[in-house]
Amino acid sequence: MFTMKSPGTRLATRCATALAALTLSAAAFAADDPQVSLKTSMGEIVLELNQEKAPVTVANFLQYVKSGFYKGTIFHRVIDGFMIQAGGMDAKLAGRATKKPIKSEANNGLSNVKYSVAMAREANPDTATSQFFINVVDNPGLDYPEMNGGYTVFGKVVKGEDVVDKIKGVVVDDVRGMENVPVTPIVIQSATVVKADKRVK
Repeated sequence: MFTMKSPGTRLATRCATALAALTLSAAAFAADDPQVSLKTSMGEIVLELNQEKAPVTVANFLQYVKSGFYKGTIFHRVIDGFMIQAGGMDAKLAGRATKKPIKSEANNGLSNVKYSVAMAREANPDTATSQFFINVVDNPGLDYPEMNGGYTVFGKVVKGEDVVDKIKGVVVDDVRGMENVPVTPIVIQSATVVKADKRVK
């Protein structure tokens, strides 16, 4: 038997339907966010990249990943209580030729929280190339507009938080004018895009 719904009931039903659609849309989008596996000499770290909030930065990072650029690079700056940085130097602390710098997307609403991944840069916000860092604590002081425009967060660790925690605690020293360099090199052995059937849920 057909029952007439009150206007309030019909409105609630429409709202619930719309909310369900939005939830489904968000879930579908999240499933499309690329994941990158960093296999390091201390274990695997999987990053999930936020294409919606940082499209330019994610595209740039994926170019470096797919070209094999990160293979053999190291975590060359490790500061417990702050962050671990990688993506620009090999075990001999020799730099690699990079692509042109990209425009900052720091004002994207993402925050430098624990286990988020962000781009390293020089004083000018629009100078990020290949180097990135993983926050090992919440670092709101790195968010836009702090620190001359903030640091662009473009993803998060979804697997390997324990590896990040191991890396942050290694012994470091000053080497060739650089501070906080791990005494035993932490090498990125490979960086690859995770296949759809291997994604971290």
